[in-house]
Amino acid sequence: MMQTIDLRGQTPTRSELLSIVPRSHTDVSQATDAATALIADVRARGEKAILDQAERFDGVRPERVRVDATAIADAMAALDPAVRTALEEAITRVRAASRAQVPAPVVTELGAGATVTQRWTPVRRVGLYVPGGKAVYPSSVVMNVVAAQVAGVSSIALVSPPQKEFGGSIHPTILGAAGLLGIDEVYAMGGAGAIGALAYGIPSLGLEPVQVVTGPGNVYVAAAKRAVLGQVGIDSEAGPTEILIIADASADASIVAADLISQAEHDELAAAVLVTDSPQLAERVRESVAALATSTHHSARVRIALDGIQSAIVLVDDMGVAADFSNAYGPEHLEIHTADPGAMLDSIEDAGAIFMGTNTPVSLGDYLAGSNHVLPTGGQARFVSGLGAFTFLRPQQVVHYTRDALRDVSDHVVSLAVAEDLPAHGDAVTARFADS
Repeated sequence: MMQTIDLRGQTPTRSELLSIVPRSHTDVSQATDAATALIADVRARGEKAILDQAERFDGVRPERVRVDATAIADAMAALDPAVRTALEEAITRVRAASRAQVPAPVVTELGAGATVTQRWTPVRRVGLYVPGGKAVYPSSVVMNVVAAQVAGVSSIALVSPPQKEFGGSIHPTILGAAGLLGIDEVYAMGGAGAIGALAYGIPSLGLEPVQVVTGPGNVYVAAAKRAVLGQVGIDSEAGPTEILIIADASADASIVAADLISQAEHDELAAAVLVTDSPQLAERVRESVAALATSTHHSARVRIALDGIQSAIVLVDDMGVAADFSNAYGPEHLEIHTADPGAMLDSIEDAGAIFMGTNTPVSLGDYLAGSNHVLPTGGQARFVSGLGAFTFLRPQQVVHYTRDALRDVSDHVVSLAVAEDLPAHGDAVTARFADS
């Protein structure tokens, strides 16, 4: 269980590491044609396409695609008290942490009467996707909705696959979480078709097109988000979950093993990777993983994930190579279990979210840390960020010059306009001083 990648005695280059890092064979592009066809079907046939796709992929044909407000209220009232309390605490914490992601306006004065104001403006309407596959994700409702609300988004539509067990409606715990957040526009739809519906709208449902689509999903959801990019903005193409743990000899092997398994239980394609300079720790972790994997609730799923090509124990000579390997991997979740996690952090550049020390497991971030758990996967953390309030904000520069301030730079504008063979640009400035 768990392959070994032995890099001891080596100092791989960045390009070599990129070719070594373990990845599943999941390829979003392979789902592109199918996702594009489903989106086109929704654009052509609207609500009927959504119903047909639900029957085909979810095994149920919803009586109503848009969930009635009464059903949302009922689901909220029926929430298990412990679950409701936990969700309310999660909402409080995520809201507090998300506020730090909203920049304040900044005015730059470039001269007397010459200012550029940097402001951040929210999009008006967004569509949030909450998956429904192997687990129930009210926490994803919290992560998506709170970030949008903190950004100042005024119109929010939420979609989640219909559940056969609940007569074609959305899972009541997801509905209850939506109710706690005041969301009343909810649709029982999933997969690529739902992404298309959000991007292009369905008039018969009263579903208006959105400007940004966010939220995790399967490979077809990721492919659909890629397909509608340009019509709308997206957060990232989130795929199967990943955890990479950097650990030295001081780490607790049983804790490391528990954390690897916590993410492996999501999906057979989930990735669990340990990078360590301690062969002794590696062996103890391997033994603990083997023991825990047989007794955990989703044992079969966990074993498949840990046996997969996407999971590994990586042996390195030192923590410098460990950091290089992690940066090349660009993990969705990075845990640091070293004697001095803070010192290790200085070497980390690429990760969706970073969890420092023994007492900060990824599962804390999944629910109650206050951070957002919608994060880039498949190495995308090397160039994009996770979901946050900033996802729904657009930076805008507001420029204001007085007549005298414009006069001060008019010669420079004319000189550059002539240099670029765009003389009318200069004329637009000099025309303002024709009478002087």
